[in-house]
Formats: sequence, structure tokens, C-alpha cells
Amino acid sequence: MDNVLLLAGAGFLAGAMNALAGGGSFVSLPAMIAAGVPSVNANASSTVALFPGGMTSVWVYRDGLREVCGVPLRPTIIATLLGGIAGSLLLLWTPSRLFDRALPWLLLTATLMLIFGRHIGPMLRQRITVGLPAVLTLQFVLGIYSGYFGGAVGLMMMAAWSILDSADVKMLNAPRTLMVSAANGIAVLIFAALGAVWWRETALLGLGALIGGWAGAHLGRRLAPAFIRAATLTLAIATTVAFFVRAYG
Repeated sequence: MDNVLLLAGAGFLAGAMNALAGGGSFVSLPAMIAAGVPSVNANASSTVALFPGGMTSVWVYRDGLREVCGVPLRPTIIATLLGGIAGSLLLLWTPSRLFDRALPWLLLTATLMLIFGRHIGPMLRQRITVGLPAVLTLQFVLGIYSGYFGGAVGLMMMAAWSILDSADVKMLNAPRTLMVSAANGIAVLIFAALGAVWWRETALLGLGALIGGWAGAHLGRRLAPAFIRAATLTLAIATTVAFFVRAYG
């Protein structure tokens, strides 16, 4: 019963976090491990469990879907899917210990981009042209990250896009949920096909995430952009600190 409440509650919180700003796997992965799932299987199972909640958020945000940094959605999704394939296979073929050491530094980079993106973005856009190759390369790399680990990938997307695109954080929520769900969707198929998923724990976490994703997406549509940005920054800082403690503490 303890594991049921732990996984369902963690799923709800993770789904709501993903809908609002990203970083839900920071909650779901430790919950899986606490329930006795080995770390690699916990990572794969967490991805599968959070996928339905992510798709619920995509549906709620569907009216706000827009191009990413001036690039249409279709090629951006394809690049993200290809990255997701590579990342999910890499997870199952290699140990995650080395990546766990590198992850806090990636999150720190993302957090700094979120904090300073508003100032750096206009300067960069005056000096460089953001076109199809740069955006697709970025999404391919983020797709690899999402398929391999996925921790706070939504935050990293928002951080990168905030530099390349002058749109506010709230307007980027809809394409973010779509891209994260695209990378996770292809990873779900691979993890399930290769037998990496612990289905009972996944079902409990997924049920909570489905409800949390719906609630978080509706809440996100009503919150002011300034609040979304503040909450995103707070979550980014907390996630970064937590992963440093996890890796080096």
C-alpha cells in the first residue's frame, strides 16, 4: 500500500510539473527507485509512465502549438524523434553512472540559460541567423538527452528556446510539451519492445501522471507569464541542486 500511494502521488506531482514547466522525472525516478526498481529500469519505466500525462498536456495546449524558433513543427518533430531513438537505445546499451555525473552540469547550463536568456537572446539574434540547421541540430541533441535520461528536458528546451526565440515562456509551453512527448513516445516503444519496463509500478505512476498532467496543463493556461517564469526558474534551481547532491553528495 505504501508503494501504491508513493507512486500514484509522485505520478500526479510529476505530471503537473511537466505540464507547467518540466522536470517531472526529478520526482518520478526517485519514486521508482524507492519502490525497488533498478535504476536503468526505473528510468525507462518512468518515461513510459509519464508519457500519457504528457500527451494529455499536449491535447490541452493544442490551440497554442506554434513553430519553434521560426522553424515549422514537422521537421522539428522529426529531428526530436530521431534523437529520441538514439538516446533510448544508448540508455539500454550503456551504464548510467557516468551520465549521472554529467547531468548536474547540464542542468546548471540550462538554469543559467533560463536566468540570462532574456539578456543574451537579443544580442545573439542581432549577430546570428537562427535557421533550420541550428534548430534541428538542437532538437536532435535534446531528443538524445530525452531518450537517454530525460531529467528536466523540458526545462532545457525552454532554456535553449528562450535564447533563440523572443517569445515569452508561457507561449513556448505548447510546443515544449509536444516535443518532449515526441521524444518520449519513441522511447516508450523501444523500452517496451526490449523488456525494460516494470509494468505494475509504471501503471501506478502513470495513472497519477495522467491526472496531474491534465490538471497542470489547465492551470498553466491560466497563470501569468511572469509567474510561469518564476516557477520555472525556481524549479530549475531546485532540480540542479538536487541532482548535484544526488551525484556528488
